[in-house]
Amino acid sequence: MSLIAVTGAAGFIGSRLVAGLNHAGIGSILAVDNLENGDKVKNLAGAEIEDYLDQREFLARLQAGHFDGGLEAILHQGACSDTMATDGRYVMENNYAYSKSVFDWCQDEEVPLIYASSAAVYGPGREFGETRENEDPLNVYAYSKFLFDQYVRRRIGGEGAQPAAQVAGLRYFNVYGPNEAHKGRMASVAFHAYHQYRAEGRVKLFVGSDGYGDGAQQRDFVHVDDVVCVNLWLLERREVSGIFNCGTGRAQTFNEVAAAVVNTVDGADLSVEDLVEKNFIEYIPFPPQLVGKYQSYTQADLSRLRDAGYEGAFRAVQEGVAGYVRELTKA
Repeated sequence: MSLIAVTGAAGFIGSRLVAGLNHAGIGSILAVDNLENGDKVKNLAGAEIEDYLDQREFLARLQAGHFDGGLEAILHQGACSDTMATDGRYVMENNYAYSKSVFDWCQDEEVPLIYASSAAVYGPGREFGETRENEDPLNVYAYSKFLFDQYVRRRIGGEGAQPAAQVAGLRYFNVYGPNEAHKGRMASVAFHAYHQYRAEGRVKLFVGSDGYGDGAQQRDFVHVDDVVCVNLWLLERREVSGIFNCGTGRAQTFNEVAAAVVNTVDGADLSVEDLVEKNFIEYIPFPPQLVGKYQSYTQADLSRLRDAGYEGAFRAVQEGVAGYVRELTKA
């Protein structure tokens, strides 16, 4: 039986990807993860999979030839996703060295690889096209993703070259949505805003920075299920290779996220100004440890993804966060 391997399958994006495959009628899935954090297993409890392997055992079996001829594709979502991680050796081993081994095997065996990159590679820049001059990683997490993208670029031979098998990297922007609770402090702004509001009656955002007003820093916030749609679209189009941004193509403020959360919980339609006046939004000091390491603005340039043929829509914060909050309320 030929399987689709999903690494990071019990994690946030990985588990929603497994659910998306199931929804498409695919159950021949090899789920790969590290369940040191056992809480993540809840994300797979409702999924249909063929088998599960620890990430270390998967790599060992891959390199030993156990899966030669047995995998249809690898959807590589597994990584250390902590953008504040300081153990560079651990991050590089998990995000760079591991990914290189998976990529090399896929090219040798002519197996499609779709993998998770990150918009963190762009650092403080204001241009978000997928080119080297726009890339300036600010921390070791971003550097690990950047370096693997560079490795892929070198191996496939540059723009327009045809790799031995499909390889597509998706630079995820700020992803939010169901199945992220296990991420703790690395969960999305929407997740934390919801729980803050339910617990304290207000949402806490950072004061202004980098020329932006209080809570007015802007990110490209993208719903996880829209990310899944892009992955599945690529899986069906083996002729499409390259590195692509995966976001909505629109920058929205943290204030807009907070407003979507509060208004959905309360069934209201208050402006940001009204929410601040009522103390439903509170601005807190900017953390010193983030100075010089913070992206105050991101907005995916979707030109390359659209040129490749992807026509799917992406939910704006007002729709996506509202839907997510309704799910959290039912949980």
